Formats: sequence, C-alpha cells, structure tokens
Amino acid sequence: MALDEYAAAIADLEPDAGDLESTELVVTDDVLVKAFALGPGAELEAHEHGDSTNVFHVLEGTVTVIRDDETEDVEAPGVIRHDRGVAHGARNETDEPVVFTASLSPMPGSG
Repeated sequence: MALDEYAAAIADLEPDAGDLESTELVVTDDVLVKAFALGPGAELEAHEHGDSTNVFHVLEGTVTVIRDDETEDVEAPGVIRHDRGVAHGARNETDEPVVFTASLSPMPGSG
C-alpha cells in the first residue's frame, strides 16, 4: 500500500485550455484537501470561507493567486495561506496546465 495518494488522485486531471478540473484528496470531519488542475486561461473564481482557513500548495507550474484586489504569481513549490473570511482564487496565465491543492480547515459546520 502506497502512502502517497497524489499521483493516482490526479492521474485523470487533464484540463484543456480554459478548463478547471478538481478532485478530493482527503475528506475527514475536520479537513478537506482538494487538488485543482487549471488549463491555460482557466480560473478558480474568488470566494471566501468565513469559518475556515484555506491553504494553497502549488505543486506544478505557476499559479496567479488572487487575494482581495491583489494578485501574485506563485511558482511551484509554493504555499499560500488565506485566513478566514479573505476572498481568494487562482488563475492560470501560462501556456501549460498548473496544479495546486487547497486545504480547508476546519470543515464548515464541524466546529
């Protein structure tokens, strides 16, 4: 049994230009970890989690991270913390797919 589930989990994520694909990596009572693959030009719309902290881990490529009215290009490997209630999102402004995970804790409604 392999402890690392990443490769198998993202094997089917092959977004075309403009497409966003995702899969759940870990779901427990107190944390959610999702993997996002963004094709060139794709965007995860800005949103917020009022009761949870959200952490992006950039794993492949360069992701343009959106936080409130600011943007920053973050190259893999990179880690970005979004505090509770802070609007955040991501987009791919490159010519290659990008992959990052988003960890949400605590799960909404778990506290």
